[in-house]
Amino acid sequence: MLHSLSKSEQNLCVHKNEVPSASCTADSSSNVCIEDSYISAGDDLISIKSGWDEYGIAFARPSSGITIRRITGSSPFAGFAVGSETSGGVENVFVEHLNFFSMGVGIHIKTNSGRGGFIRNITISEVTLNGARYGLRIAGDVGGHPDTSYNPNVLPVVDSVTIKNVWGQNIRQAGLIRGIRNSVFSRICLSNVKLYGSASIGPWKCRDVSGGALDVQPSPCTELASTSETGFCTT
Repeated sequence: MLHSLSKSEQNLCVHKNEVPSASCTADSSSNVCIEDSYISAGDDLISIKSGWDEYGIAFARPSSGITIRRITGSSPFAGFAVGSETSGGVENVFVEHLNFFSMGVGIHIKTNSGRGGFIRNITISEVTLNGARYGLRIAGDVGGHPDTSYNPNVLPVVDSVTIKNVWGQNIRQAGLIRGIRNSVFSRICLSNVKLYGSASIGPWKCRDVSGGALDVQPSPCTELASTSETGFCTT
C-alpha cells in the first residue's frame, strides 16, 4: 500500500518466503486497517513506513491513523515493524492481538540519523510470542541511505510509544532500546511485558531513552526503571 487513503485489508493469507520482501507495508498511507490475517514471509510481516531520507522529508506525507489487529504469522525478521524509512513521519498507530512464532524480532521500531521525521503515538498491546531472538527492539541506528545527499544531522524524533500486555516464551534476548545521543527516545512505556527463555534470557539493553516500565520481566533497564515521571505509563 503506497500513498493510500482509507484502505482496509481483511482475511489475508500470505505465504511469501523470498528474502527480502515485506508482506504488508503501509507507506505514506492514512486510515489503513489490516486485520484477521495469517502471514508467513521472509521479511517483516507488517511494516509502516513513510519515505526515505531527503526524499521522504520533501514529500512530507506521514503514515497515520493505522489500525492492525488479530494477526498471526512467522518470519526470520519482525512480526510488526515501524521503519526504518520514516522520514515523512509515522503517528497514531494502534496495534493489538498479535500472535507470532519462530520470529527474528517480535516488535521492531527502527530509524536512523539522517532520516528526520517522527515516530509518535504508537500503541501495541495483547501480543503473544513463541520463539524469537529478540522480543522487542526500538533502535536509532538501523537502515542505510539511498545516496550520499542525505544530511546526517537531521535526526528523527521518537516519542510516546506504549507496548503492553506482552507474553513470550523461548525468547533469547528480552529487548534492546537504543536511542540517538542528540535525540533521546522519550516516553517509552513498557507495561505488563513478560518474556521468558528456555534457559536464561538475555537482559534488556538500553541507552539514550527515557520513559517508564511497570511489571516487566526480566527486570527492565535502569533508564526506564529509574524514571520517576511515569504517569503516562499505566497498566
